[in-house]
Formats: sequence, C-alpha cells, structure tokens
Amino acid sequence: MSTNEKADLLYGVASIAKHLGITERRALYLKEKGSIPTFQIDRTVCARKTSLNAWLAEQEAKGRGE
Repeated sequence: MSTNEKADLLYGVASIAKHLGITERRALYLKEKGSIPTFQIDRTVCARKTSLNAWLAEQEAKGRGE
C-alpha cells in the first residue's frame, strides 16, 4: 500500500465518524444500512476518504435536485 493510499484510509468507525462530522453511532447506522461506502479489514470497518467525499457530494447534489 502506497503512502497516498494509507493517507486516504480511515480505519475504524470512530475515524469515519470524525471525517463525516457525525457520531460513531450514526456512522455505524449508515454503514449497517449500506448508505456509506465502507469495507472490512478483518473485523474493522474501514473507508476511503475519497469515497466518502464522493458520497457526500452525491448527497449534496440530490438535496439540490440535480
């Protein structure tokens, strides 16, 4: 894994929640619902910052009716 890939990785629900500015409970709910792009490494929930940012942009566009 390159340095850029490591910098893009969020490891754990707490990191994902912090990146999104939401509670850990809400992040876990969105993960369980399949709303946010996540994956597992062993038993740890992970996400890429770039994937979450793209998801946020998509949600914003939907909110504006684009």
